[in-house]
Amino acid sequence: MLDAKGAVAPFPDQQWNAWQPGQDPRTAFVNVDAIHLDDSGALWVIDTGSPQFGGDPLPGGAKLVQIDLPTRRVASVITFTADVALPGSYIDDIRFHGHTAYLTDAGKPGIVVLDLQTKTARRVLDNHSSTTAPADRTIVADGAVVRAPDGQPLRVNADPMELSPDGQWLYYAPLEGPWSQIETKLLDDPSIPPDTLAAAVRPWADLPPVGGTAMTSDGTLYFTDLAENALKRRTPDGAISTVVQDERMAWADAPFIESGHKVWLPVPQMHRVSLFNDGQPRTRWPIQLLGLDLGPTTPSGDQ
Repeated sequence: MLDAKGAVAPFPDQQWNAWQPGQDPRTAFVNVDAIHLDDSGALWVIDTGSPQFGGDPLPGGAKLVQIDLPTRRVASVITFTADVALPGSYIDDIRFHGHTAYLTDAGKPGIVVLDLQTKTARRVLDNHSSTTAPADRTIVADGAVVRAPDGQPLRVNADPMELSPDGQWLYYAPLEGPWSQIETKLLDDPSIPPDTLAAAVRPWADLPPVGGTAMTSDGTLYFTDLAENALKRRTPDGAISTVVQDERMAWADAPFIESGHKVWLPVPQMHRVSLFNDGQPRTRWPIQLLGLDLGPTTPSGDQ
């Protein structure tokens, strides 16, 4: 975090950011992948629990950490059991609907449904085509295909997702697309057989590989187009337009829309890290957080 003087400080504190191999992974961050605000304004941090990209989560390492922003205190920690955070799992992103949270698994393809009251989680749509990276699509950034350490095109399973404004539909996709939809009432019912659930999945939108998304209260989806270094907008009628395109938006991720009609765009340059470039980092410093005024037509209070 940045303090009032603009200096960098560990958040929520030093202890949560001081994990070392061999230490208890349940009480510190091992590998944070995403953060998200719930409807009450609490911050939730997703820790994949894996020290290495593509590795297995440590026992007790994959977790969800709730932080009270005014006090910067950890309010709760929900660890994922071994039947939820599987070998190869990379718990990736989260959205909330009432007392339920939905999370994507970009490693072992599937969706995690979490009851926030009982703190119990279960997996759905495991290895379904809607959660699995398609073999015929690649991720392109800086004009080149992003490749995994083994030299093959990087494949990222279930990654981005959003909830419809009324909470009745979950929209989700592998990073490469395409997007699918399913009714949340079906996901919330543990008695529905896996085959029935799989048959209820429907196509939603054929989008390019995205870095991150945000949906406003009228159902407009904002997404970052990795190949074009652009922020784009998909309106509820399916029309897509470019909001801004700029070479500085190199793998812009996790857009956040604040109440003042402004979108914030962190730019981590994921494709330029050494892991995807034969061990040679290509990151261009400094890492940036970009802001853009979306104008008065954007509904307020959304993220």
